[in-house]
Amino acid sequence: MAQQTIRFRIRPDGRVEEVVEGITGHGCEQLTERIEEKLGVVQQRQPTSEAFQGQTTTVQPEQTLSSQVS
Repeated sequence: MAQQTIRFRIRPDGRVEEVVEGITGHGCEQLTERIEEKLGVVQQRQPTSEAFQGQTTTVQPEQTLSSQVS
């Protein structure tokens, strides 16, 4: 299992940047949800490539109509 890390950077203007590493899929948001509630309003989210790993996508088949040309 990869190391799971949450890093915080507190800016001079009081904004807090949070970076989560080692957690894939929606686990990142689930992990940080309570922390973010205590910190205040989330202004922006930037998912990393890890956020998209482990997600499954369901593809629905398309219906194709064809017309006969005489």
